Amino acid sequence: MIGESVKRKEDGRFITGKGRYTDDITLTGQTYAAFVRSPYAHARITRIDAAAARAMPGVHAVFTGADLKAGGVNPLPVGWLHEGIQIAEHHAMAVGVARFAGEAVAVVIADSAVLARDAADAVQVDYEELPAVAAAVAALASGAPQLHANAGGNVAFTWQLGDAPGTDAAIAGAKTVVKQHLVNQRLIPNAIEPRACNASYDAANDEMTLYVTSQNPHVHRLIMGAFVLGIPEQRFRVVAPDVGGGFGSKIFIYPEEVVACFASKQIGRPVKWTATRTEAFLSDAHGRDHDTDVEMAFDAAGKIVALRVKTVANMGAYFSLFAPAVPTYLYGTLLSGQYDIPVIHVHVTAAYTNTAPVDAYRGAGRPEATYALERTLDVAARTLGVDPAELRRRNFIAPSKFPYQTAVALQYDSGNYEPALDRALAMVDYKGLRAKQAAARAQGRYIGIGLSSYIEACGLAPSHVVGSLGAQAGLFESGAIRVHPTGKVTVLTGSHSHGQGHETTFAQLVAHELGCSIDDVDVVHGDTARVPFGMGTYGSRSGAVGGTALWMSLQKVKDKGRLIAAHQLEAAPEDLEFANGAWSVKGSPGRSKAFGEIALAAYLAHNIPADMEPGLDATSFFNPSNFVFPFGTHIAVVEVHADTGVVDVVKYVAVDDFGNVINPMIVDGQLHGGIAQGVAQALWEHGAYDDTGQLNAGSFMTYAMPRAEFLPMFETDRTVTPSPVNPLGVKGAGEAGTIASTAATANAVIDALSPFGITHLDMPLTAAKVWAAMQSRGGH
Repeated sequence: MIGESVKRKEDGRFITGKGRYTDDITLTGQTYAAFVRSPYAHARITRIDAAAARAMPGVHAVFTGADLKAGGVNPLPVGWLHEGIQIAEHHAMAVGVARFAGEAVAVVIADSAVLARDAADAVQVDYEELPAVAAAVAALASGAPQLHANAGGNVAFTWQLGDAPGTDAAIAGAKTVVKQHLVNQRLIPNAIEPRACNASYDAANDEMTLYVTSQNPHVHRLIMGAFVLGIPEQRFRVVAPDVGGGFGSKIFIYPEEVVACFASKQIGRPVKWTATRTEAFLSDAHGRDHDTDVEMAFDAAGKIVALRVKTVANMGAYFSLFAPAVPTYLYGTLLSGQYDIPVIHVHVTAAYTNTAPVDAYRGAGRPEATYALERTLDVAARTLGVDPAELRRRNFIAPSKFPYQTAVALQYDSGNYEPALDRALAMVDYKGLRAKQAAARAQGRYIGIGLSSYIEACGLAPSHVVGSLGAQAGLFESGAIRVHPTGKVTVLTGSHSHGQGHETTFAQLVAHELGCSIDDVDVVHGDTARVPFGMGTYGSRSGAVGGTALWMSLQKVKDKGRLIAAHQLEAAPEDLEFANGAWSVKGSPGRSKAFGEIALAAYLAHNIPADMEPGLDATSFFNPSNFVFPFGTHIAVVEVHADTGVVDVVKYVAVDDFGNVINPMIVDGQLHGGIAQGVAQALWEHGAYDDTGQLNAGSFMTYAMPRAEFLPMFETDRTVTPSPVNPLGVKGAGEAGTIASTAATANAVIDALSPFGITHLDMPLTAAKVWAAMQSRGGH
């Protein structure tokens, strides 16, 4: 069963319209929330007059940030702390000053969504507009507008990792030093389902239930209950039903959910809110937004001897929940890539700006690191006169060096990088493709070939290590197996599926281990009242961490079943073997007990060992000993049209190593989506603000999302290097496509433009930007 491309169990309800999303949930007496949002990026709120709104029929209440503060609602917390970090208070709605365009300043609760929006329009807010700054580098400049009194110069924190003196010395003595300035532009996540919540307070029992689009409902419950709203965990139920995509943007605690809970308790009725697409653009946590200088030093043989990276990271107006981790431990620690680099030093300055908060978005720090490394390697290859594939191969970490200790804290679990590169080169016919490229150039056609040999850290762990680095949470996972008397199985997982296919993948794992049908396995997730505990799904952790927790519980179930079977077969437990869903006496296959027989016996309890508890279930918590490190090589082939600057992706090859794979079809699907996202960053997407802090890309009219017609059929293959960190030997797969493809595509475009003497352009590589660059170099 493991390794088979089983069709997804959950797709039946999704493709027939039977999924149950947050907006589908309607509660008795339900009301609706609509938010009044600041039109200014930076403004003092001098007056809020809600009298007209309150007088409208059907309006139940209007609340402001001051009302929530007076009502005991605490600011939103920060879940990852650094030494010297300057945390600015982030209230659910602005108190006194609004610091980004779209920040909520008031909320209206009414009988219908339309009425709530109309009443929100009737709320009069007087603002005193203040100077604003949107770019991180500009925010750090002398004389820039200041956002927070406790963050002088808008510096949220500084952070560094590695050997600064050693790096300086190695660069000073290097044969060749390549320098490159890189901008990793801001992106805006766009899930199919916008954020939504529905909060219901039960006054009779003093209990709150929150239905919400969350990737980690237990974390939602813990943080919102304990740190923001003051609700005891046992009286706070969080349900994340079907969720239409997250990509990291639904990990965090958002203001609107806090407001809905507060309002529900105040008016004694459920309060529902569903973001409009414009609200999503304005107020969802954005991703990326780095400004980076890279210096990569080489010896005479083309070996990397040192890497120095300086990055300014835009954090937005406030810290989102886990934002401080993204440009630091999820970025700086990945800067060794697949390469044996003796010394590395990375320095990060995080800046507050008058923009929406920035936090994890698919890949979270690893795409930024991969882009910095892989883009600079291509610049270096051109400087050194070495083929880009050869330069990568020359610097790969040798297989004999694993586990490999990098110069930036991480110890890679396992890896063998050349086979993936070799397979990718073979799939594109690299030598032949270079010949075709040369022939095309002679005809005035500009084909580019771009490589990216990426590495990713997944299954973030162990908990005591991340705790020592600043995480205010553990990074384990829980998994429970409940075997029913008929032999059917219910799986309770702390992981959360918001499109990844857990209901199939975990059912495959159970069916494989117990020898039952996949149809006899139900997977439950996303409900704090049903699942013991969980840390949710992000960072490609579900298989490596959540799957292993389930595997541990399966072994406990099988161990107990073995004792019952041995008792009934009058054999020693060690003389039994389990295969094809039955325990049998070794050497006597006729003496056996099927899994279903043992399940029933466990609940009848008529014939089980005398000292054994009835029942057949188990719960486990898995706390990994290390991350897992997927890797691979992606190659993009593009053609740049000289008369328009349009970039066509004509071929894309991905060879990845995810260790063992449970369901190849699901992994391929995740990879395809990730590649599309990464290519889109390279070519089209940009969450652009103007200098006054107004979002210029606030709708699909101005923000370019990738479409299938823009992309070729991806060609994928895999090598297999199992991880020793977990018994399944799995690594993460969900973010690899995004991490690899941005750099591969950007490298391909610059390679295509090399005849014009163009060595670099910042993303996105839009037709207008590419055309202008060619024109400036004497293009058509």
